[in-house]
Amino acid sequence: MHRTKQLALAALLLAVLILFERFVSVETQLLRLSFAYVPYILSGWLLGPFWTAVIGFAGDLLGMLLMPKASFFAGFTLNAVVTGAVYGLFLHNLPVGKAFLARLAIALLIVHAGVHLGLTTLWLSIMYKKAFIVIIMGRLIANCIELPVEFVSMYFIVKFLQKPVDLYLRESADTQQEDDGTQPETDASQSENPADKGVSGK
Repeated sequence: MHRTKQLALAALLLAVLILFERFVSVETQLLRLSFAYVPYILSGWLLGPFWTAVIGFAGDLLGMLLMPKASFFAGFTLNAVVTGAVYGLFLHNLPVGKAFLARLAIALLIVHAGVHLGLTTLWLSIMYKKAFIVIIMGRLIANCIELPVEFVSMYFIVKFLQKPVDLYLRESADTQQEDDGTQPETDASQSENPADKGVSGK
């Protein structure tokens, strides 16, 4: 993907992430339900681990500046970076199919078990001075419900977007050659000097 398209797409997904996390979410002291997984997974699929980690990092910091819902805690910023990196590592440039579904399931399991239930519960227990086991029991049910919903919804979203992405965002071989400074080969007869043709015809 061309760098200009990457930057534009990253900016768009960052804006969507902030919107979903800060304005379209249900949040309590110990639990948050939102659609933030959508821009995370789309970014991982389209842009890869680096850009998705950057989007997660920027989304957390800008979200805190624009609409703080609690005091800043660096652990949640780390969560955002790890989440973005995981989705990018597992899903980048994969076509929709069995491999995509398998890797999507693994990525969701890692994010829900490692980040949502592991790291987030640890940060909450530190912040609110409550026992880890007490917090995780309440979050376990919610994550067990969220995981299959996210899996099914993202399968259909990515499947729907596959054609327009291939058409407008993926680069063709000709475009790649132009970016590399090379030109496609031409037929030898077409590249002959017209003057040479005139000489041979006399």
